Amino acid sequence: MSKPIVAIVGRPNVGKSTLFNALAGEKISIVKDYPGVTRDRIYADVTWLNYQFTMIDTGGIEPETKDTMLSYMRAQAEIAIAAADVILFLVDVRQGLLDADLKVADMLRKSKKPVVLVVNKVDSFEEYMPDVYEFYNLGIGEPHPVSSNGKLGIGDMLDEVVKLFPEETAGEEEDERPRIAIVGKPNVGKSSIINRLLGENRVIVSDIAGTTRDAIDTAVQWEDKEYVFIDTAGLRRKSKVKEELERYSIIRTVAAVERADVVLLVIDASEGVTEQDAKIAGIAHDRGKGVIICVNKWDLVEKDGKTVYRYTEKIRNILSFMPYAEIIFISAKTGQRLPKLFERIETVIQFQNLRVATGVLNEIVMEAVAMQQPPSDKGKRLKIFYTTQVAVKPPTFVIFVNDKELMHFSYTRYLENRIRDAFGFTGTALKFFIRERKEK
Repeated sequence: MSKPIVAIVGRPNVGKSTLFNALAGEKISIVKDYPGVTRDRIYADVTWLNYQFTMIDTGGIEPETKDTMLSYMRAQAEIAIAAADVILFLVDVRQGLLDADLKVADMLRKSKKPVVLVVNKVDSFEEYMPDVYEFYNLGIGEPHPVSSNGKLGIGDMLDEVVKLFPEETAGEEEDERPRIAIVGKPNVGKSSIINRLLGENRVIVSDIAGTTRDAIDTAVQWEDKEYVFIDTAGLRRKSKVKEELERYSIIRTVAAVERADVVLLVIDASEGVTEQDAKIAGIAHDRGKGVIICVNKWDLVEKDGKTVYRYTEKIRNILSFMPYAEIIFISAKTGQRLPKLFERIETVIQFQNLRVATGVLNEIVMEAVAMQQPPSDKGKRLKIFYTTQVAVKPPTFVIFVNDKELMHFSYTRYLENRIRDAFGFTGTALKFFIRERKEK
């Protein structure tokens, strides 16, 4: 089950970014006192009680405006509303109920999505509650008073949000088909790959970057197995997108990656791997998904005996945070190596679900410790007592030690490499949690 998505929407300057930062626990959005500062949607993972969800901060909605930037901010918010499971509709108690709030409420009603109405800047409940009641006139439910700055009322608000999360249905649980998200910049050939696999033009393919506006699910049969491919809107570097809708499509990629078992990051061979490719790869890496890097349009590249080696080295350097990712050189146009793609997908799925017996795992870890002594500080040396695997998708391990502070990142990476040498784990991230345990 993927994480629910919660979008914060409302007029400009009602405090959306301040609320977002309060929930995210860090200053991710720029907060200014004039409207239109949050131009790009920003997302963060939030945990409340036993619930985890992805939260989106949006630019303000101006329902009727001729200003180009505000129009695109409205379009951005509309994308967030379409992608969200629950909407936080933020209004400002100090400005009171405005005509623009009523128009935003109309837009939200048409979306038919669950909405939690949040009245912000209520720094004193005693003083402002009479003004809060005015927002019942929006006809969108009970107003929940909060102060984003003072962090008042946020717990009660989140209790309302999690009540509205979609339940896991029996149908979703029964669908065990592997889900494959195809992500990448616009015009790298994501839709062409799916069409080649299907043998028909089901997804619109065009030379215009960003043709695929929405994530599209397509069932693909390969041999005796069916896969669900999720084609996403392309992402594009901000400097190239002044006033285009693609600048706001990152949330579609986040949502698609959340639902996927394996992520295919498609790179244009004629362009090479870029900084934007690294950002997209980071979304999959952070969520512990299986990753295959597909270098498409390989038929257009002039080759010599070392072309594949040089290209692989360049990818490994730029995407150095995911050395585990599989790399395959393909052509959607000619069909080159596309059959091999399914073999890679199956390998990655197998390792995503691999469980290692605790006894065997500890033998490998103790052998690694014997080969390279753990770090020490001020005469105290790190001791590793025990390691166990606690989850799959991604494979997750807990290491019990005498002192967490002594477990340096580089030593965790060393142990990860030894575990990979022993068990493979091709194409999947591994997660490690360090826990302290007293010596007996």
